[in-house]
This record gives sequence, structure tokens and C-alpha cells, in this order.
Amino acid sequence: MAKRLVLGLGREAEPPRILIHPEALPSIMERIEADLLIPGRGEPIRNGCVVLDGSTIAFAGPIEGAPKAPAGTRAHRVPVVMPGLWDCHGHFMGIRATNVEDIAKTSLPVLTARSVADAIRALVAGFTSVRDLVGLGVHLARVVDEGTIPGPHIYGGGAMLSPTAGHGDLHMFPTSYIHALAAAGYFFQLCDGISECLRGVRNQLRLGARVIKVCASGGVMSEMDHPVHQQFSDDELHAIVGEAARAERIVAAHCHGKPGIMAALRAGCGTIEHGSYLDEEAVDLMIQRKAILVPTRYILERLIALGPKMNIPDYAFRKVVAIGDQHKRSLQLAIRKGVRIALGTDIWSTGEGTIAPWGQNAQELVHLVDAGMTPLQAIEAATANAPMTLGPQAPKSGQLKAGYDADVLAVRKDPLGDIAVLASPENLITVWKSGQAIDRSTR
Repeated sequence: MAKRLVLGLGREAEPPRILIHPEALPSIMERIEADLLIPGRGEPIRNGCVVLDGSTIAFAGPIEGAPKAPAGTRAHRVPVVMPGLWDCHGHFMGIRATNVEDIAKTSLPVLTARSVADAIRALVAGFTSVRDLVGLGVHLARVVDEGTIPGPHIYGGGAMLSPTAGHGDLHMFPTSYIHALAAAGYFFQLCDGISECLRGVRNQLRLGARVIKVCASGGVMSEMDHPVHQQFSDDELHAIVGEAARAERIVAAHCHGKPGIMAALRAGCGTIEHGSYLDEEAVDLMIQRKAILVPTRYILERLIALGPKMNIPDYAFRKVVAIGDQHKRSLQLAIRKGVRIALGTDIWSTGEGTIAPWGQNAQELVHLVDAGMTPLQAIEAATANAPMTLGPQAPKSGQLKAGYDADVLAVRKDPLGDIAVLASPENLITVWKSGQAIDRSTR
């Protein structure tokens, strides 16, 4: 009897078709007819149709305008069809503890093996694309793309650039050890001064980073720094953005406090991650600079509700409680003022029962609606807006539109009536990535 494959999701199953590289498969057209077509951007279409031709969408629109299906086309009738979802702020880090210092205590092969399972969890949950902002994503992307392992499209940032004593510095260890970890391939990069900032960017480009991540403010899970304080000087931020721009990369700025937000925007950072202390002035500058907010409400809700039960460090819990309500007010302000928002969760732990496990990514949609978005706006944040967080590296993705990537979801219920529909994987009938249907019986 042939051995069955365990996908790390708690169930045995036959190997999913996605294990075969899409280029090795014959191009078979798929015709998906739906009671409701949600395009990603624009108004929904009743009685819609999407035609997939290999890895590309050939048609999306009213069924009356769909081309005649050639022989051999696979036909489907579903309640709802929509683009595959994006998580624009996740971390394939492979840690189980609610303390990021565990990264430095765990071998890279163990972290990597766990992250492989997390990539599968994301894909099965309907997230066909992930922007990995610190983690093993640059490496996972390569093995996913070559068909060695299943997973979403991954756009990795490599290591987070941080000044010494900043959010990306594990303060409980000697500095020499942090530098040694970086040299060994862990996702830390301490940079002090313009020359080191330039080298930091170049090191990530050398790995194949599609986006550059910087600490423009302090953070929650780091021990000694304060979330409100600016990190990196204005000159250092300008140097990082300039170097990234020469390689056509956008810079994503971790920012809680307003000083870091304003410095990042003045320097030309394309996305603001978290944005906990946005006010009218900061929001106006975001709109002026056409910056995108990735608010990551999910992680704050999880840390506040579950942190003490899961042994969050005391310093981290005090900080997250202090910014929790302020973050929600900032998100509500950004929504009211019309800031462009893309969905991101800040998920960074691995496996069920951990503080922020992969597979729960769609919970962020619920938080966006709770903060004032309509379900249609929240879906746009998770689809059409999301590729824009990659700037010049953005793929043609996130919309049901001819010529775009054939990353598509078929859904049992209408998420416009209840956005929580998308947070329950059993409501997903089929997930197509690059035109290939994922075998979801492996959940």
C-alpha cells in the first residue's frame, strides 16, 4: 500500500496536486460560474463567470459575456467566486513560544521545518499570497516556486533592519551573539550609521528579498525599547529607502509611535506597519505620500486576550495593553479618512494552540470590519490593495481580471453578508493557486 502524506495539519491525506510544479502539468481550462463574483476591486457581479487558462485568468465578468468553453474545459458552479487572499504582514519564523527570544535558542533546520507546515496552513486557509516581513520567506519562496513543497506565493523580506538596541535586537543576548546569528542566516540585521544601513539592504537583496523591512519605531515584543520612540535617524532611513529604490524595492516600516511614522513617510517608506499612534497630521501625510497602512489588528487582540495564559513576557504584555485601544482608534481614523489599507496579521507562531498560528489569517478581516470597514472594503484590503505593498515588485494579482494570476477562491456562503464566512476554512469549496486546484481534503 502506498504511504500517505501527513501535511502537518493533524490529518493524513494523499499528496495534494500542488506538489507537482504547475509548468509540468498540461494546461486545462477551468470555467467557474458563480451566483456572485467579487472581483477584488469594483462592484460585485451577479451571475458571474471566471475562466482560468493555465496560470492566468482569461475572462472574468458577467456570464453572458464569457467565451464559449472549448472541449476539455472543467466546469464548476459555486455560490461565490473571489480572488485568493493576501496576508501582507506575516512571519515564517517557526517558533512556538510566546517569546521571540526562542528564535535564538532554536536551530534553523527546526524553524524551517515548522515553517513549511505553516506555508501549507496559509494556502489551505485561502491565502494564496504572503508578504513575509522577517523570517524564512525568501528561502521558502524558492522551494515553493520550484514545486518542492506546497505553499502560497511568498514575497520575502529576509531580515529586519534594526539599529542596535532597537526592535530587531534581542536585548537579552550579547550583541556579539546577535551578529553571529545574522551571519549564520537568522533573520536579524543590526545596522548603525549610513554605511551599515546600505550594507543591510544589500545583504537582503543578496538573499532575494522582494521588500525591505525596517524598524522605524520601537516595538512590543522587544525588551528595552519603547513603541513610541523613533528608531533610525532621518539620514539612515533616507539611505535605506534610496538603496532599496535603486533595486526597485519598496520599504516597509514597522511603526507604532508618531515620530517613527512621520520619519518613515518623509523618507519615502511605502508602507506603514501597525500605525498605532496615527493622528490627523500623520494620516494626511500618508494620503499625500500614497503610503499604505497594514494595521495588523489580529496580533494585538491575540496578545491582549491570551498573552498571560501563554507566558508572554511581562514587559511585552505591559506594552501591548498600553497601545491596544490607541491602535484601534488609529485604525478607525485611517478608515474614516480614506487611507489605503492592506490586510496583514503579524502572525508569527507555528502550530495550533500557539499565540498567533498560521491558518487564522482571515480573522483580520473580522477586525477590519469591526473597525469600520464594509465587508467589501475589507476584501479589497485583502485582495486588490495587497500587491501594491510590493511597489515595483507587485505581481498582477488580487483581482479577478483578464491577464491576472489565476489565484481564486470558491466560497459556500456570501462573505458580504458576514465577513466571518472567510475565517472558517470549511466555507472554502476550492482554492486555486496559479490555476491549480488545491486538494483541500488534506485539512
